[in-house]
Amino acid sequence: MQCSSSLRTTPSKFLVAAARTSSLCSLVAVLILFSTLLTLSHASSYGEDQRGSEGANHRSSEVVAASGVVATDDRRCSRIGMNILREGGNAVDAAVGAALCLGVVSPASSGIGGGAFMLIRQANGEAQAFDMRETAPMRASKDMYAGNATLKSSGPLSIGVPGELAGLHKAWEQHGRLSWKRLVRPAERLARRGFKISPYLHMQMLKTQSGILADEGLRHIFASDGTLLQPGDTCYNKKLADTLRKISKYGVKAFYNGSIAHNLVGDVQKHGGILTVEDLRRYQVKIREPISSKVLGYKILGMPPPSSGGTSMILTLNILTQYGVQGISGPIGIHRLIEALKHALAVRMNLGDPDFLNVSGVVSDMLSPTFAEELRKTIDDNMTFDPGHYGGRWNQITDHGTSHVSIVDMDRNAVSMTNTVNGYFGAQILSPSTGILLNNEMDDFSMPTNSTGNVPPPAPPNFVSPGKRPLSSMSPTIVLKDEQLKAVVGASGGGMIIAGTTQVFLNYFAKGLDPLSSVLAARVYHQLIPNVVQYEDWTTVYNDHFELPADVREFLQQRGHILQGLAGGTICQFVVQDLETSKGNNSIMFLRGVSDPRKGGLPAGY
Repeated sequence: MQCSSSLRTTPSKFLVAAARTSSLCSLVAVLILFSTLLTLSHASSYGEDQRGSEGANHRSSEVVAASGVVATDDRRCSRIGMNILREGGNAVDAAVGAALCLGVVSPASSGIGGGAFMLIRQANGEAQAFDMRETAPMRASKDMYAGNATLKSSGPLSIGVPGELAGLHKAWEQHGRLSWKRLVRPAERLARRGFKISPYLHMQMLKTQSGILADEGLRHIFASDGTLLQPGDTCYNKKLADTLRKISKYGVKAFYNGSIAHNLVGDVQKHGGILTVEDLRRYQVKIREPISSKVLGYKILGMPPPSSGGTSMILTLNILTQYGVQGISGPIGIHRLIEALKHALAVRMNLGDPDFLNVSGVVSDMLSPTFAEELRKTIDDNMTFDPGHYGGRWNQITDHGTSHVSIVDMDRNAVSMTNTVNGYFGAQILSPSTGILLNNEMDDFSMPTNSTGNVPPPAPPNFVSPGKRPLSSMSPTIVLKDEQLKAVVGASGGGMIIAGTTQVFLNYFAKGLDPLSSVLAARVYHQLIPNVVQYEDWTTVYNDHFELPADVREFLQQRGHILQGLAGGTICQFVVQDLETSKGNNSIMFLRGVSDPRKGGLPAGY
């Protein structure tokens, strides 16, 4: 197994699956049989069921298919997306169904009370970036928190104007094939009939227990008699089901300028929030041009600002490719990755909402191989440096949790979508009258404060302004080779998303690992400030252990890195197109989809 040097795991089907994948390229006949068997076995169980991700099957993290693949971090949502594809829907249709499902069964990470970035690349080569990021309410202001970070991080003043639903509907209007009602219906059913709490959701509930028990709406859904529900317990959100039914019947107008809007705003204002119906009416989805760059012979499509993910990922890769493939392997490659990430994170804080400031110069630099070459010259293979060495003028933001969906359909349309409510359970406020969990996306803005010690000041490009979108680390990515689709990748995990997505890309496209091993390999993270390398060292709620090897840790410490074990990290969804074979006069490109087992997700394909 190629990733055995960077992953220690308890005995599981991971080892069997990885061993299989390493020989698939030379065993096309086996692949066809394997794909057929997978399709048949999945077809018998791919109903829109209510089961969670618990149980031994969560280790079946890879699917091989010829027609279409949906990879999410919850098997119920992957199956819903796949069923949509099987009925003739395309990748956008499947993304709508899967994202709405995630908002029901994974509400700690996503939902229609939050926002998202969706990257679409059609089979004809056209690409779009749908910006459905939350915005600051019109009553918001730069100094609204008066230096109180707690008000910004949770509670009613942390709520931004939700954008996910508007973005999903806009993408569907332009590209969808199936009816809107058909796409909303599975999520409504899950909310009304109940869904089982997965072990991962329960872990998120435990970490947010005080917030859940303190909020009427959350307590009603996730607790009974003052006690949190347990893994495997059935959870109901019938108010959300009613909301989704209205949305399926009347479209997004009910949410942004109808009864749902009035009820939602009423609940927020009862908590002391500043969201208004006018904020919802004003919300606009932004359709932007994806950023694009050539790296290692591949074309990378990424999300432009206000995402910093695409530009930061490309800058990191442009720095690393100067070492050659051999130079980014082994422990020295990890040291160089960390140093490149620190440079990219320093530069990215000059970005912000392009509707409020001109960031074209910063974007141009971050995509420039020449700029990357100048930064590489400052990297020393024998040591690391304090944050000031990397030229950053501003302090970092600490964005939080998300969910990611990677989809490829029969025609090879592709969607990479990252959605979020920010922290676990967002603002930790659930609207009792609508069942909608509210985001705390205002926490992703920088807040004016008095700088102390050696900490840089907060970033003015990312200060609050009415209608503005906060900077994000979300990194939905699509990879092409000679204008043909090669991969769809992305991750959840807040400020660590850039590092996580970059490492999966490098594992597959530079280091030659198979897709499953590329996702399984243990990861490292750096956020520049604090000046600490966080490395995976954790046993997941599914009893699988991920840990950076001791020899790599020793190598990094010898170069001055301060290391800290991390019981968590990013959750990646990865779909690749490879393994071409002939069937009659036709050539078939198989898809391999991987859902990160760290969260217990399963992909679905046919």
